[in-house]
Amino acid sequence: MRVLLVEDDDGVAGAVSEVLGAHGHPVERVTRGADALIRHRDADLVLLDLGLPDIDGLDVLRRLRKLAQTPVVVLTARGDERTVVRGLRLGADDYLVKPVRMIELLARIEAVTRRAVASAGGRPGVVEVEDVSIDLGARRVAVAGTAIELTTKEFDIMAVLARHPGAAVSRQQLLDEVWGDAYLAVSRSLDVHLAQLRAKLGRPGLLHTIRGFGFRLGT
Repeated sequence: MRVLLVEDDDGVAGAVSEVLGAHGHPVERVTRGADALIRHRDADLVLLDLGLPDIDGLDVLRRLRKLAQTPVVVLTARGDERTVVRGLRLGADDYLVKPVRMIELLARIEAVTRRAVASAGGRPGVVEVEDVSIDLGARRVAVAGTAIELTTKEFDIMAVLARHPGAAVSRQQLLDEVWGDAYLAVSRSLDVHLAQLRAKLGRPGLLHTIRGFGFRLGT
């Protein structure tokens, strides 16, 4: 498994690279968030620090989730509850606070990788619900084999729901993942985009509203 390590601390990077390499996981290290947004394409898993010199790690995570479904494990010194929750809601597959035992890091990475392989099912990055196909990597949606045109925000909403087919996704999580921070987003914008998305899909029963909580894609 190829690991992209996004870490600007030489000591941490050296220790992690040594342990992962000894267990058969080749590591490529970058120190900047901008580099991570490019180099993630060659990795099977991203190990992401949040305290980066150019871009905040949470912003890197949000952008990564719009680009690909590569598993991301956050490894950071930030252990406050709000940051941990934001990291997980923005799409981190796991969140570890430094200092971390290397044996635990290895176990968490292996668990995340197993879940990613299991959830991929058929074609990687493609989720199919009834006759609707959502290609997360190519950012395309097709209904009964016919592609439909979605705006960036409409696709982002669809992508968040597609990552949890059949499961309830809270309104706050949607706002957080699509707009970057539920505390700054305009909640009414979500309703407008969802209405437009339902109309374009032409499948009234596909996107369910769960009163008082959020939404669900599929049954």
